[in-house]
Order: sequence, then C-alpha cells, then structure tokens
Amino acid sequence: MPVKPSQKEEEYFAKLELEQRKKLEEEKQKRLAEEEKLRLKELHHMRCPKCGMELHEIDYKGIKIDKCFSCDGIWLDAGELEQVSRLEKPAIDSLFGLFRK
Repeated sequence: MPVKPSQKEEEYFAKLELEQRKKLEEEKQKRLAEEEKLRLKELHHMRCPKCGMELHEIDYKGIKIDKCFSCDGIWLDAGELEQVSRLEKPAIDSLFGLFRK
C-alpha cells in the first residue's frame, strides 16, 4: 500500500521548490540586467550624451577630453575635471581657447 506524504511534507517540498524557482528567476534577471548594461555601453560608447553623435577624444596636457563636433559639447570622464582644476591659469585659458567658436 503506497504511503501518502503528510501535509507538512507537501508544504516543505512546495516551499523548497518555490525558493529554488525564485532563486533561478533572480539569477536570470541579474544576468539579463548585466547583458542589457553591456549592450547599452556598446551602443553608447563614445557617443555624445546630448545629441548621440560620435565623440572625438582630444589629448590636452595628458587629459583626455571628449568633444562633439555636432553640438559642440565637451565631456569629461571621471577624475578629469579635477585634473583640469590643477592646471595653471594660462593652461586653463589655453584649454578654453581651444573650444571657443
């Protein structure tokens, strides 16, 4: 005669299965988010945040400045503003002169 599982046993295995499925879904969502982040990075890499056109990198005294020739935007990566702020006044004036119309 087959043994019928108790109510507590059924609840335990149902809960266990639910936790496993939840964990798998969380891992799937995390993986999809990482893939989306990489896709967006590839799509937007060296593109102007304002107009979407290509950015051109200009090296000024070791500082890489990104310039958009479409909308005339100037973009700095993390830490580059601090580097600009350490320049002497004539160098800063020269830098601004590069980008004046």
